[in-house]
Amino acid sequence: MKLSPLAGHPAPSAILVDVPHLVAAYHSGAPDPTIPAQRVAFGTSGHRGSSLDLSFNEAHILAITDAICLHRAQHGIDGPLFLGIDTHALSAPAGATALEVLAARGVDVMLPENDTYTPTPVISHAILTYNRGRNSGLADGIVITPSHNPPRDGGFKYNPPNGGPADKTITAWIERQANALLESGVSAVPRIPHARALTAATTHRHDYLNTYVQDLDAVVDLDLLRAAKLRLGVDPLGGAGVHYWARIAERHQLDLTVVNDVVDPTFRFMTVDWDGQIRMDPSSPYAMARLIGMKDRFDLSFACDTDHDRHGIVTPSDGLLPPNHYLAVAISQLFKTRPEWSAQAAVGKTVVSSAMIDRVTAQLGRKLYEVPVGFKWFVDGLLDGALGFVGEESAGAAFLRRDGSVWTTDKDGFIPCLLAAEITARTGQNPGELYRGLTREFGEPVYDRVEAAATPSQKAALANLSAEQITLTELAGEKIASVQTHAPGNHAALGGVKVQTAQGWFAARPSGTEDIYKIYAESFRDRAHLKQILHEAQTIVDAALKM
Repeated sequence: MKLSPLAGHPAPSAILVDVPHLVAAYHSGAPDPTIPAQRVAFGTSGHRGSSLDLSFNEAHILAITDAICLHRAQHGIDGPLFLGIDTHALSAPAGATALEVLAARGVDVMLPENDTYTPTPVISHAILTYNRGRNSGLADGIVITPSHNPPRDGGFKYNPPNGGPADKTITAWIERQANALLESGVSAVPRIPHARALTAATTHRHDYLNTYVQDLDAVVDLDLLRAAKLRLGVDPLGGAGVHYWARIAERHQLDLTVVNDVVDPTFRFMTVDWDGQIRMDPSSPYAMARLIGMKDRFDLSFACDTDHDRHGIVTPSDGLLPPNHYLAVAISQLFKTRPEWSAQAAVGKTVVSSAMIDRVTAQLGRKLYEVPVGFKWFVDGLLDGALGFVGEESAGAAFLRRDGSVWTTDKDGFIPCLLAAEITARTGQNPGELYRGLTREFGEPVYDRVEAAATPSQKAALANLSAEQITLTELAGEKIASVQTHAPGNHAALGGVKVQTAQGWFAARPSGTEDIYKIYAESFRDRAHLKQILHEAQTIVDAALKM
């Protein structure tokens, strides 16, 4: 990848988004549903786009919200709908639009007290808490967020009564219905003025913040953490958890400092990501440069992305930990310190996550459940306790309560951060130090991801690649052990391919939002071996796409 000269530096004013223009475009822009880029499209995490590109406008939100109302009616979902927004500039107007439709449709909506921002895991937690023990009148939720995407973007996610990201069956139906509404004209979508919607009998207030914060000791050992008196630092990156961290510190008596509590929809306080864009990605050393610079002030520090469903862990010894490193440490420690978890509880990972996780899981005597990219694949296992911990290489994770029951079925950025502190308090070593111990035992892998341009037809070809199209027998000087186009855990299609040898692997899959494909690779030898894997992977994929 080509590194921008701005990477890791404070955002200059020239790249800041014009918020009034962005919001005006949300209301005035008229998307053309005959243009694919302007239609509703649910990717791995909801519909995303920008009003400036006519891909996230009022018409989209009217159509998606009404489609969700129709889905609820069709499936008998008649409990409350938990609605939350993050701090992106387009989230508040989209939230207002959604409420106007929900109120007109007579849906009971749970808005946050004091109109606080609401993180994604808090919505999942609220849905599951409400639905516990119920067989009817079930709740669901909407989270309005583009996650860590740049400030110009907006996003809209639906979580059904299982609390997790909606699966493909649901999102495909909502997508089709919403696009039909766009085509016929959204003027037919029922809505009432926002002021009336706020005072409607179906609009209620819910204390998301305190309900979630007070329950945290059910999932992390906060007594142990409090007794250790660790000095903790956190940067919410201007996101939806900005008011949660201070309450966590107060409620659980932790020595935790919020290093930045500013909310600004331009995100001008960020350091710029690798490509010259502002992106609130806690796994990026460029976006996290400011917190990394503070690493010696704290025993441990951490950050979350804008909707707080991803985590970043910073230690004095190692700086920002790559997500794969921390996932391996978390798995190693959790399954040793949660005696109430089922002995059959497995480890869930995506196929593009580190093979270090495989080795740690095998040593623990636990089953590995490997799935395609997308957190939706973990929902059922978290719900019934079959999966103790699940994680993605992109720094998304969730795990069970200490008693072995479900906490959330969506990614939760808070609990991996607090777990890192629990682990440090319990072992006297931070996660970076513990990871080095794992490498002495299992080897030290090197991991990377690269991108390459691909046309829509090439992306489709890659998504439908068969194992027979990979004709080579060796990768980087090693015999190919397996070629997978379906995940070993649930046999779902990868939408790409994964090739493995004894000491390395690569996976290739098309992007859901850009005309590129991504190659993930790892070597348990060295960086030269990794470079060779990446080079040959690109050659293999390019050849397969020409067939």
